[in-house]
Amino acid sequence: MLKIKVNDKFSFEVSSEKNLTKINDQEIKADMVRIDDRNFHILHNNKSYNVELIGINKEEKSCSVKVGSNIYSMQMTDQYDELLHQLGMDNLKSAKVSEIKAPMPGLVIRILVAEGDEVEKGGNLFVLEAMKMENIIKASADVKIKSIKVKPGDKVEKNQVVMIFS
Repeated sequence: MLKIKVNDKFSFEVSSEKNLTKINDQEIKADMVRIDDRNFHILHNNKSYNVELIGINKEEKSCSVKVGSNIYSMQMTDQYDELLHQLGMDNLKSAKVSEIKAPMPGLVIRILVAEGDEVEKGGNLFVLEAMKMENIIKASADVKIKSIKVKPGDKVEKNQVVMIFS
């Protein structure tokens, strides 16, 4: 089951089994033909609709479509999103990261950023040698480096603050 909110006004529950699609528990009979990656042609209740996919954000599970001259913004959630919401875990992505700590004791080999740098999620921050292995420590969110508390050659303990973000 998929819950879709359109233009922050209308809500729909969509379910699909084999060749049967239901919207709000009512069976929908429509024919859809994919023209290309962004354009579709839909026949529903003897009416023809040209639909263009304007934008899609897979991470936020949202998209915008143009039907005729109208633009619709849609936000989608599935059963897993609902479960995360019930458990209070749906806002973890928005948590602000203020610092990074050493994940294990080791020796700082290289610092890959400078103070003031902006680093995207997954970007390399520093190299830590532990147990004769070099580990590249990455940013867990989009961050801006406020200060660096270590330098190459420093030994760090587990959970020691290495960098502070603003």
